[in-house]
Amino acid sequence: MRCQPGASLVVGGLTPLTTIDYPGELAAVVFCQGCPWRCAYCHNAHLQPRAAVQPMAWSEVLNFLQRRRGLLDGVVFSGGEPTLQRSLRSAMAEVHALGYKVGLHTAGCYPTRLRALLPHIDWVGLDIKALPQDYAALTSVPGSGEQAFASLRQVLHAGVAHEVRITLDQAYLPAPKRDRLVALLHARGARAIRLQPCRSV
Repeated sequence: MRCQPGASLVVGGLTPLTTIDYPGELAAVVFCQGCPWRCAYCHNAHLQPRAAVQPMAWSEVLNFLQRRRGLLDGVVFSGGEPTLQRSLRSAMAEVHALGYKVGLHTAGCYPTRLRALLPHIDWVGLDIKALPQDYAALTSVPGSGEQAFASLRQVLHAGVAHEVRITLDQAYLPAPKRDRLVALLHARGARAIRLQPCRSV
């Protein structure tokens, strides 16, 4: 994956402190702009377009992180879908250079790009949204289920610390399908699985 300078990262927002987005670590969250999927229950719909309404300069993010050295443990790149942006690897390298651990929240939209990034990531939160055959109804993108499960294979093969997260939306994942999905994930080798409620607002 050819990288662009981190300065070109399109940032849609920043959470200066979180205790829940990177398990066991105090972290900041950088919200990357843009996502190729249109999940029906997305609670960050403003991050779906590639262009941010009020973008935050990457230099501003770095200045913030410089000031928080010694106070924060890690930085999580979330979205949107961070792997959409080719400058992500360079941005991660700059964060590592400041002494932070790097986390990634991803839906697994780009398994090839994810594979190239995994050696440079300390922790991954991977969203698995549905059974493979049910993905398109949720994301509005044919083949998205195959992409997500290919990304799961990459994460498990790499051995990187991770969490597989399932959002419990009854419209798309009723209890019988939820149980089948959890069983499928176990069969594929996933062990760190977290069920999270779907926000209705």
